[in-house]
Amino acid sequence: MIRWLAPVALFVAGTLLAPLHAADVPYLSGRVVDHAEILSPATRDSLTAALQAHEEATTNQIAVLTVPTIDGESIEGYATRVFEAWKLGRKDRDNGVLVVIVPQDRKLRIEVGYGLEGTLTDVACSRIIRNLMTPRFKAGDYDRGTADGVLAVIAQLEGKPGAANAAPAAALAEVGGGRSSFTIDTPDMPWPMRLLLGAFVFGIIGLFTFIGIMTPGVGWFLYVFLIPFWAMFPLMIIGMNATVVVFVLYLVGYPVAKVLLARSDWYRKAAEDLKTKGQATIGGFTMTSGRSSGSSSSGGGGFSGGGGSSGGGGASGSW
Repeated sequence: MIRWLAPVALFVAGTLLAPLHAADVPYLSGRVVDHAEILSPATRDSLTAALQAHEEATTNQIAVLTVPTIDGESIEGYATRVFEAWKLGRKDRDNGVLVVIVPQDRKLRIEVGYGLEGTLTDVACSRIIRNLMTPRFKAGDYDRGTADGVLAVIAQLEGKPGAANAAPAAALAEVGGGRSSFTIDTPDMPWPMRLLLGAFVFGIIGLFTFIGIMTPGVGWFLYVFLIPFWAMFPLMIIGMNATVVVFVLYLVGYPVAKVLLARSDWYRKAAEDLKTKGQATIGGFTMTSGRSSGSSSSGGGGFSGGGGSSGGGGASGSW
């Protein structure tokens, strides 16, 4: 009897004492609970703002928890206990996500509610952890690793392509003090539409830019006239950063090209023809100093003769 009672007593004692040694579940004080104190204030604030914005847009509740250690408990069991205690997500949708990071134990987990398992799959969570978070954690960069992982979770839930492989570069520059680099922030537009719109916009302003550079006199008026067009229209096709580059190239390149062309013989001849003959052929276009007789005009106020003749009348004078 004693031989049987001893194992039973040990089992009962272990069962009763196990919860006493389980890691504590911290109080849910916010969307980011940095109990291990591994995140900078800037990262905590930025992540909190990003998670709040995502929740307001989708009702999904995402929380981040860092604890120093879980005292040997499995990360899966601990994450489940926290998830159940915090009750993340709406009751009717089960749309909660918990990111747990345990620096001393070198463990982390992304726990997903039932309602989001079809979107934030196990494979996607594994890739986020493997590709974005653990490399940064190994280097001791908890700010960047946590920001990368959380932003990738948000991107995955919002259906952004490639979210499990890389976090959005613009967001990384804002969260955790990540290094920024030059990127072309193209608008969210299908590439065929962008191509057609780009051909239309750049075709028109490019044509007038060509005419302005090649035409004597009025070319400087076109230079000033086209500035707002080069500053605004490319934004719809190539985004802010690329538009700034194109705009600067226009501001500098136009006058440089104009000055260089002004030194050429054919440019000087065209300027002389406009003054003496009223028209000149430049680059296949016939430019006139009055109303257009070709495919383009350098403009002269629109004034021209009406076809009348002189009868010899008039007067002369001298001094």
